[in-house]
Amino acid sequence: MYTAKGQLNRDALFHQHMPLVRRIAHHMIAKLPPNVELDDLIQVGLIGLNDALSRYEVAQGVQFETFASQRIRGAMLDELREGDWMSRGARKSQKDIEQAMHRVEQRLGRSPLESEIAAELGMKLDDYQSLLGKVRGTQLVYLEDMSGSDEGEEGFLDRHVADEGADPMSVLRDQRLRASLVQAIKLLPEREQHIMGMYYEHDMNLKEIAAVLGVTESRVCQLHSQAIARLRTKMRGH
Repeated sequence: MYTAKGQLNRDALFHQHMPLVRRIAHHMIAKLPPNVELDDLIQVGLIGLNDALSRYEVAQGVQFETFASQRIRGAMLDELREGDWMSRGARKSQKDIEQAMHRVEQRLGRSPLESEIAAELGMKLDDYQSLLGKVRGTQLVYLEDMSGSDEGEEGFLDRHVADEGADPMSVLRDQRLRASLVQAIKLLPEREQHIMGMYYEHDMNLKEIAAVLGVTESRVCQLHSQAIARLRTKMRGH
């Protein structure tokens, strides 16, 4: 990636790392409401990639991909933070789903079926599945859940797609919490377990998961949201 004069070939690096922008955008879009456009995230990410190229110095001792990933993600988050992308209605719907799951699970002593959750919410199954697609699954564990505080007025982006420095995974280093999360994942329905594994462990996006499972991308989004809600319900108890 150097020119004949020994200088960093920034044009070649830009084209080589364009797929990185798409990968980050695809991974982030699953944590955002449907009104956020993938193409918009990609465009902003490309600006972040260009910014990374202008600021990167080999002497810093950091691999370019690591440096670029931070700048790309940061550019996307900065753009998104200009507005709160999740309405109060969507937040309430998300909480309603989790509370309905908890009630049915307590009553039946097992993970509820989609139809049972829908019935608890007083909704038709199709309407419930549509709602799952609208609220979208977000972070497995929110930092405020660990502190026991209310959501308050904290912005959606700060709660759901936080910077690496505020990554909820730092909280998961607590061994008891990790053990609880592993156990909660094992209790998920089999298909939802597979989705969580492909998305978080293998870093596959929703389109790739849909191709593996032979379902639509929107259906994967619904099941991912439902799995997240199940895990949040169990982890809140922790």
